[in-house]
Amino acid sequence: MALIAASAGAVMHFWAGYTPVEAGFAALALLFVLMTYQVFAARRRDRAEMAGRYEDLARAAANIAREVGELGRRVTALESAPVADLRSVTGPLAQEMDALIKRVEEIADVVAARDTRPAPAKSAETAAGGEQTRSGPLPGHNEEDMRLLLREAVDAGRIELYLQPVVTLPQRKVRFYEALSRIKLADGTLAEPEHFLEGARAFGLMPRIDLRLLRSSVQFVRRLAAMNREIGLFVNFTRESFSDASFFNDVLGLLDANRALAPLLIIEITQQAYRSFGSAEHERLSALSERGFRFALGRTEDLRIDPRALAERGVRFVKVPVEIMLQRSRGPGSAVQPADLSDQLGRQGIDLVVIRIENEAAVGDLLDHDVRYGQGFLFAPPRPVRAEVMSGRAPELEAAEKILVEAAAGPDR
Repeated sequence: MALIAASAGAVMHFWAGYTPVEAGFAALALLFVLMTYQVFAARRRDRAEMAGRYEDLARAAANIAREVGELGRRVTALESAPVADLRSVTGPLAQEMDALIKRVEEIADVVAARDTRPAPAKSAETAAGGEQTRSGPLPGHNEEDMRLLLREAVDAGRIELYLQPVVTLPQRKVRFYEALSRIKLADGTLAEPEHFLEGARAFGLMPRIDLRLLRSSVQFVRRLAAMNREIGLFVNFTRESFSDASFFNDVLGLLDANRALAPLLIIEITQQAYRSFGSAEHERLSALSERGFRFALGRTEDLRIDPRALAERGVRFVKVPVEIMLQRSRGPGSAVQPADLSDQLGRQGIDLVVIRIENEAAVGDLLDHDVRYGQGFLFAPPRPVRAEVMSGRAPELEAAEKILVEAAAGPDR
């Protein structure tokens, strides 16, 4: 508006011959007229908008009045209805509520019975990295029986895949799983690692068990990758398997055929096994590293580690038990303080995973040590992968992953 008034004043001065003072007063008068018109136009629009809102409110009030009237008629009809009619309407509803109450009471009894069971045995770490088990030894099986049962189960391929999540801290989002073996004996008994590891080593069965676990793991990761699930999987290899040339050739053949899965498969080796490796085993590590596969150092018994040397060998994860991480001193012969471990590993591109976490207090202490990943019964125990999941049926796979994720998140999170 100021621009229009100034332009009009300039035209009056230069074209109409008015003096500058006259043209200036004329421009001011035009500006006043324009401003007055703008104010009245704005008020007219406000009045129209307000009238529209009043109309909407009036319609809403009318609708509410009709609904209140209908509700009043229904209440009146209900009050005037005979008692028999009321019972005919409310009787089925009361029966359903009674059944629901009984069901809730049954569930409460089951929960109470479970809460009063004796506490499980103290968890014991197996040779498979960060896993923990709570089962005792198999009763009634001597060494010879176990040898025959294990060989028969391995020959029959009854080696089942279990998964335990590795979660981010403090978010507790599932980022990896650890693949674990369970052997189903002929009588249906499920043998956990603490039941069969010693016997399987004595009878030379570990390479076959590890190879079957690797095949199941590759199959599971392939299913996840097909569904765009970017979740890694730790697969445990024993010392005996790495020393077996025939086994390693089978491993190379399997991994060569699935090299696209290399970013998602992490080969886990215990610290004790890694320290016992000779030149042949390190050459096999190098062969896997050249194919893009990464390694994890599991079941760490002390902090006498060299992060740079581990990184040069392709180690990208180090798993440390929570009791070692929370000790105040570095321990005899340790090269790293527990509080500095995450930082020193991170400088070499290695992530720290703390295992065997069983209580919330430990999580708070670990966050002070800048720990990014955790694993343990606090988040979820190992869970089986059903056969229909391994067959590639998407709904079952999604349901299985949901169960594992919810278990890791916990009931209160």
